[in-house]
Amino acid sequence: MTTRSRKPSRNTSKGSEKRKTSKKPVATGKRKGSASRSKSAYPSKASGKKTSAASKAGLDRDQLLAIYRNMFLSREIDEEEIRLKAKGQIFFQINGCGHEAVCTAAAMALRPGYDWFFPYYRDRALVLQLGLTPTEMFKTGTAAADEPAGAGRQMPSHWGSVALNIVNQSSCTGSQVLHAVGCAEAWSKGHQIPELQEKIRGWRKDEIAYVSIGDGGTSEGEVWEALSSACILRLPVLFLVEDNDYAISVPVEVNTPGGSISNLLEGYHGLTVHEVDGCDPVASYQLFSEVVEGLRSGGGPVLVHAHVVRPYSHSLSDDERAYRTEKERQEEFRRDPLASFPKRLIEEKYATEEELEAIRGEVRAQVREASEVAVVAIQPDPSTVLENIYSPDFDPTDRSLESVAEPRGEAQQATMVDLINSCLREEMRRDPEIVIFGEDVADASREDALEECKGKGGVFKVTHGLQREFGNHRVYNSPLAEANIVGRAIGMALRGMKPVVEVQFLDYIWPAYHQIRSELALMRWRSNGANSCPTVIRVACGGYLRGGSIYHSQSAESLFTHIPGLRVVMPSNAVDANGLLRTAIRCDDPVIFMEHKHLYRQTYNKGTDPGPEFTVPFGKAATVRQGDALTIITYGALVQRSLIAAKALAKEGIEVEILDLRSLSPYDWESIEESVLRTSKAIVVHEDSVSWGYGAEIAARISDELFAHLDAPVRRLGALDCFVAYAPDLEEAILPQSQQVQEAVRQLASY
Repeated sequence: MTTRSRKPSRNTSKGSEKRKTSKKPVATGKRKGSASRSKSAYPSKASGKKTSAASKAGLDRDQLLAIYRNMFLSREIDEEEIRLKAKGQIFFQINGCGHEAVCTAAAMALRPGYDWFFPYYRDRALVLQLGLTPTEMFKTGTAAADEPAGAGRQMPSHWGSVALNIVNQSSCTGSQVLHAVGCAEAWSKGHQIPELQEKIRGWRKDEIAYVSIGDGGTSEGEVWEALSSACILRLPVLFLVEDNDYAISVPVEVNTPGGSISNLLEGYHGLTVHEVDGCDPVASYQLFSEVVEGLRSGGGPVLVHAHVVRPYSHSLSDDERAYRTEKERQEEFRRDPLASFPKRLIEEKYATEEELEAIRGEVRAQVREASEVAVVAIQPDPSTVLENIYSPDFDPTDRSLESVAEPRGEAQQATMVDLINSCLREEMRRDPEIVIFGEDVADASREDALEECKGKGGVFKVTHGLQREFGNHRVYNSPLAEANIVGRAIGMALRGMKPVVEVQFLDYIWPAYHQIRSELALMRWRSNGANSCPTVIRVACGGYLRGGSIYHSQSAESLFTHIPGLRVVMPSNAVDANGLLRTAIRCDDPVIFMEHKHLYRQTYNKGTDPGPEFTVPFGKAATVRQGDALTIITYGALVQRSLIAAKALAKEGIEVEILDLRSLSPYDWESIEESVLRTSKAIVVHEDSVSWGYGAEIAARISDELFAHLDAPVRRLGALDCFVAYAPDLEEAILPQSQQVQEAVRQLASY
């Protein structure tokens, strides 16, 4: 493609010198250690010289008219949705106006159902060109039961199609970029391990992962994390930044230093960057054709920075006249591809006004017909709202998972760390689709070091030796970026792989909480089962460390149990950890597997390796002590502290029953109910802060459903509403101790 002058960079600083537009071609040779750049003319101007541009791009008259048809179809659907919203027949509208040219061009260069697509809400023309129909689009607006994106669960313009490989989209700006990288990473596993190719969903030897965002989305940290991983791993990812100058009302120079994302990316090692007039479909198509060819040939990730316009307000909930001048808005209309491209077709004698009007007439009729079908479409049945929160194919609470341990040979007593490692090892032998990655989980990223060094294998040695056995394609380190770990895992799981990832400490999981809450747990439900991402997130949690302090001692389990779609597990002993982790790995839902650091190497919770098929069902508590005076409901590190308290109380004649919940979501209500009906008293004991803690839900349900059988109020015991301190005496005062459990039980027993 002929390189042309670049768009001047935006600079709003007073007194600063504006860059002049170069009139010379910009060199596109790739510089060592930096991103390569190419520039298309910006903005384009129709002229007689452009007659050869279409032919040079490989476009004939029929293709040019097809481009215009798709662009006009996209715009006319937006117009019809605006009319439907005014009549109350749809409930939200966000448009793709001004983005039609670059989106149509991108879709023409890619392959629906072959490549993978992670679009954003402006990509209406892209998904139309890929094959989504106007009727399907309107049905997302009317919330029809058979709309393809989620059966009425998703907003309009939140695209999804299994047949076209369009992964279900959320409203979160930029979060899908990591998924695209994970999707391409799954491809790379098939490339590295050929026997996986038949197991990875839709694997193709030269597939591409396409992902698009607006200029505002480039401010998200997850976007930069995605760019880094794509470059480090040299993945076939096509990043499209559709820059319309605004993130709702925030202009691009407020979001991006210098007002240009492509300028910022100069020097980004391993990334090829192009800049194009996204209002010119011919230049855009020519660029995408070349970019796609390079990607399919193994050229590594590419970012296309497309300058587009937004001639309408952000959405019908926004009025751009509040922050954009009339002069600026008129300039947008001038560059609008729906105004400039048909004029160009006429000037360059590819079509007459009459021929274009005939196309517009056909499209309007098509749109009206599709709209009429959608507005009378059957609405989803309210009784289906709970469907596809969890997998309908695998029930981790099935009591058949309650297996008997089958130790091999003369197995020795082992710690929780040992038996978690054993489970991971056995499951990786069983299932080649399992990959393990996270911070420090590898033995050594530089494998030659293992000839001399023993290897890291996690800060707690939980994954030690796994890389040596399974290789660095299946066990490997991630960047120090928690959202990166979870976001990539989502993309890999969407392809049918089984990521078992580690977040080093629960205290540092919060950058990933957005991915966990808004993407991981929601994917199956929002797509009505079309997409899912079963992933295991192992995370070390809890205190009682003497020195763990604020950032290595927290619990916070209630922040995960509150999320529909997640399974949350916290074992208290080595054998349960082995069986519950095996169930988590075989589960078809995302699982937060909480490993209490204090319990990793204790002697009192050791056990014998139960064998490679041992599983423990979720939602099944263990009765670790029987009694009739009252019931202690607990889990994690408080199981042992409750046992110590119970033994002391037994000397006073108070026989306490202790239930170890083991899994927190789901939890075993049946065992709680059975026990409390016998003892008539209950106390919930947990390590996390007592206020708004996990115990509040259990206590409330007991009071609600078993009130008539209670002989005393339901009590709760937890940590103070405080963070965990460094000083041992302070930590001991903050976290619940055995003596406190003993006193609380004594008071309740005497009620």
